[in-house]
Amino acid sequence: MATLQGFHHVKLPVTDVARSRAWYERVLGLELRMEFVEEGVLMGVALWDPGRTVQLALRCDPDRAKAMSGFDALAIGIASRVELAAWRSRLDSAGEPHGGIIEGHAGHVLVGLRDPDGIEVRLYTVDGAE
Repeated sequence: MATLQGFHHVKLPVTDVARSRAWYERVLGLELRMEFVEEGVLMGVALWDPGRTVQLALRCDPDRAKAMSGFDALAIGIASRVELAAWRSRLDSAGEPHGGIIEGHAGHVLVGLRDPDGIEVRLYTVDGAE
């Protein structure tokens, strides 16, 4: 049987591609990989982190973005609890609201971080790492 090799990317619907792109760049440090322009209109972007381990696509789809508001669709792995605390400090320094770090089912998680459409982005320690 063929094996899976992880996620290629995750795609989220957004109401405003440029606004969401700016948020993911500023808050998570993602960088532009490519833009998707259709009939002269920016309809989506592909972003990734500097280490090229996380790829995120944002696609203009206001109705679906509104429907996902409040849902924790994205959970990004963080190497350790120390690094998770560093992320919390970074978000605090940037004035970015979140719900703090809690103990999850498998490790610790920073909750309550919401993108411009209200989609929750969670940061998890990987495999319960301390």
